[in-house]
Amino acid sequence: MISASRGAVDAARRQAASRARVAPLLATSARSGNQRAAHNIANTCRRHINYHYQHRCFSALSSLNEPTLFPASSSSEDDMLTNIDGVSTSSLRSDVRTMGALLGDAIALHHGEDILEKVEALRSMAKKSRQKQQSEGRLDPMVQFVEKLSPEELVIISRAFAHFLGIANAAEAHERCRRLKIALSNEVHDYNPDNGGKAPAPIGALHANKRDSTAGVLSSLLYSDDGSNPTKDEVYKSLTSQTVELVLTAHPTQVNRRTLLEKHSRVQHILNEADVVRNSKGTLYRQQQLDDALRREIASIWQTDEVSRVKPSPQSEAERGTLVIETVLWEVLPNFLRKLDATMKWSMGDEYGLPLTASPFKFASWMGGDRDGNPNVTANVTREVCLTNRIKAAELLEKDIREIMGSLSGNPPRGRDDKCRFESTAMQRIRDRVGMDSRAPYRSFLNPVAKKLANTSAWARAELHKVRKGGVADEGSLFSTKDIFLDKDDLMKDLLTVHQSLCDTGNAVAADGRLVDVIRKVSAFGLTLVPLDVRQESDRHAEALDCITRYLGLGSYLQWDEPARVNWITSQLQSKRPLIRSGAWNDNGEIFTPTAVDTLETFKMISEQHDSSLGAYVISQCTSASDIMAVLLLQRDAGVKKPLRVVPLFETLDDLNGAAATMDQLFSIPAYVGSLERRKQEVMIGYSDSAKDAGRLAATWAQYEKQVELVEVAKKHSVDMTFFHGKGGTVGRGGNPNTFNAIVAHAPGTINGQFRVTEQGEMINQNFGYADRAERTLDIYTAAVLAEQHTDRPLPNQEWKDVMDKLSQISCDAYRKIVRGDERFVPYFRAATPELELSKLNIGSRPAKRKASGGVESLRAIPWIFAWTQTRLNLPTWLGVGEAINQVLASDDEQTLRQMYNEWGSFRTTIDLVEMILSKSDSSIARHYEDVLVSDPDAIALGSEIRKIHDGTEKAIKDLTGHKILAENDHLLLQLMAVRNPYVDCLNVLQAETLKRLRANENSAEEQVLNDALLTTITGVANGMGNTG
Repeated sequence: MISASRGAVDAARRQAASRARVAPLLATSARSGNQRAAHNIANTCRRHINYHYQHRCFSALSSLNEPTLFPASSSSEDDMLTNIDGVSTSSLRSDVRTMGALLGDAIALHHGEDILEKVEALRSMAKKSRQKQQSEGRLDPMVQFVEKLSPEELVIISRAFAHFLGIANAAEAHERCRRLKIALSNEVHDYNPDNGGKAPAPIGALHANKRDSTAGVLSSLLYSDDGSNPTKDEVYKSLTSQTVELVLTAHPTQVNRRTLLEKHSRVQHILNEADVVRNSKGTLYRQQQLDDALRREIASIWQTDEVSRVKPSPQSEAERGTLVIETVLWEVLPNFLRKLDATMKWSMGDEYGLPLTASPFKFASWMGGDRDGNPNVTANVTREVCLTNRIKAAELLEKDIREIMGSLSGNPPRGRDDKCRFESTAMQRIRDRVGMDSRAPYRSFLNPVAKKLANTSAWARAELHKVRKGGVADEGSLFSTKDIFLDKDDLMKDLLTVHQSLCDTGNAVAADGRLVDVIRKVSAFGLTLVPLDVRQESDRHAEALDCITRYLGLGSYLQWDEPARVNWITSQLQSKRPLIRSGAWNDNGEIFTPTAVDTLETFKMISEQHDSSLGAYVISQCTSASDIMAVLLLQRDAGVKKPLRVVPLFETLDDLNGAAATMDQLFSIPAYVGSLERRKQEVMIGYSDSAKDAGRLAATWAQYEKQVELVEVAKKHSVDMTFFHGKGGTVGRGGNPNTFNAIVAHAPGTINGQFRVTEQGEMINQNFGYADRAERTLDIYTAAVLAEQHTDRPLPNQEWKDVMDKLSQISCDAYRKIVRGDERFVPYFRAATPELELSKLNIGSRPAKRKASGGVESLRAIPWIFAWTQTRLNLPTWLGVGEAINQVLASDDEQTLRQMYNEWGSFRTTIDLVEMILSKSDSSIARHYEDVLVSDPDAIALGSEIRKIHDGTEKAIKDLTGHKILAENDHLLLQLMAVRNPYVDCLNVLQAETLKRLRANENSAEEQVLNDALLTTITGVANGMGNTG
């Protein structure tokens, strides 16, 4: 640990002495019951403890001498500041100031006042630079200052800004939850029946006044005055049959260590407790407790290494991913479903409650199953993760069952004839198991259930140990299948028996308690917590089949054309004879390549898994019908009893354009269609790679148009098609911070109550890392999928389609002209961004590229977006958009384009997202990276051209939207970015300087220190911008 400076220690001692002097006065006032006097004395104490906070970094504390969550009053400036919803921001600003001051305290204590003064000096320069009208040269004072810093100072100062933005994010997340609570309370207490319309008075379960809440959607659908209301039965059917499946993926976009995320979560908990104390006028003692807790947490954050030193394994990656289910969603989901049930009864009547075993949400994971381009994910890795998930699920369920056993201690009352007053088949089943004399029949009935769950976790642990030791699962198991749970239906049957018995015997209130929550957990999470999808690229399957055909003397599968491949696979699917005996690939190394062996071992692993361990088999880079049929054949040949559903992933623009033809051919093959369970086909749409391939605008139109075409193909063949949306967190990867609008903007007829989507990286923590936010996210998804089913939005007419085709072609050509066609681009990209250095982050188990060789085309979408986000240029999101808009506005289609923006929600959503990203971009920052890092004259010239395109795109967007400034209607975003920009500017200047030194001093003694500085700035910029890749 870094030693404290003498100045900081002396200051701390002065503070302690001042507290000691005032303590007797506080105690006397408290004993006398004079809280007002005690409060005044405390404020006097704060005024006289001069702890150098007047000039502290981050906080600008002119009104506080000692940081506290409970200032005597807010500043007049804070009181005047409100957001668009009319709620004051003073609490948020006060909390951020307090935490900033505490962070400054920690910095001074461990590194001295001189470092703190340098941090503050750089911050002041950044604030002044933002006040300048001209962007030219505004960063010069900061650049000159940073150039003089030592490598060690670069690290410390970078950490200061990065940590400040991290705790500011925690405060803002808490503020959003606080506002939701206020809004929910106001709905109930400020309700005026004269203004309430036909809807019943709000009950405060979900937000009746929010259009993106299920309560708000139900009110709008059932009680609007437009005369188009669906019936209660229609809405009920929609709501109880719809499903949202959230797939947690291992995409490496979470730059913050789990340790820091946990500390930020504790900070939010402290802030939440402080709200309770403020609202209840809690005691000075409780206030001091919370102040001290916050001080400890901030001090601990500062002393925690923010850099991941070791690259995570796929197993540890999976454990991190499922942690959000164990610690948050395990309780949040049933709590939300209770509120959903209450809301449904409120809006439609008591007979319209949520069915007990309904599953509005399902969860799945790619962590430990996604092997596309990741050689670290082997068959044994997937075995380990599946078993680990079963252990966690069994342990969580056993704990819940034992809790229920503790509460159900009663025995249905009997009369004098020793017979139960209520006749019940379910109760008789319980008596048959536990006997007629049991004093606590429910406990006795559930005790073997709990023991069976304990056996299940013990069995899974033993199997996991065998796999790690190189053995085979299920060989020589100590447990009989009768002693463990492998099928969730067996567990569900016992739970439903108890529930029915309680209801039958006059104990419905008890039945509706914790037992209902556990039943709903079993419905959502089962015995596996999250089933794993397996993903692999199509070339790997073709290579495996090629080895098999050559082993069988049939020639080379890879040299066959598409009809020959389809015909051969079809004939094999119709044959019951296996192609190859299990393990033959290990005895014929001269034919079977290492990658083919790995692929075939994966299918062998699939055949071993118990029910619900695995979900779908996703084929990336899928381009043909044989790519899909190959996976079905390999499963059949491996002896998979219940084959995983095969899901083609169409990623690039060419793949999307050919998707309808591919599926039409596939559905024309009886052998394939006959394999579809209930004639259901899932298709995955790749948003990230298609945007990287063709640009945002062209990709968005292709995704929209091709989903419509695929639905028509499915209808033609009487197949029920659902889509799996592979979206990232950022706009450049298909994300949209407004989830409700994003779902409703999908093409009509493409969701139909079934929505499967990926949740990746930092978005998992942002959406589900905290209980209040997780509940709100579940509400938004439920509301959006319900609203989508009842929102009348016709497909675009031919005129609009023609304009979209024109926009798409122009934007794609403009995008590819730069990214693919300009030989200066790759050198510019790699010099002007930290793309080459991102691999040092250790935030994911897989390589940054699918293949070791290749340029931008082989780079994954995440580092592609990540690198541009760091320099604040965000090029992938807007490149090509401005050229397309300008050309169409200058043509005869101008009025059509303006009409499309005003009347077509899907198109408007796309343009508004580009506008939002441009409002967060800053070409002057990108220019600074060029000035510091790019030396090639041709690359410099390209950078200048790109920035001109950026500025032209801003003008084009404003022309189309009619806005004078970008995102002028998003007041909250503008306010937050105005506050954040100076801090992120500091990190950008520090990052550019660090990159310059690193590239000039490779293999030097300073390299490790500079690497730490760089990785810290990357984390800080990601925290400041709110996303990575």
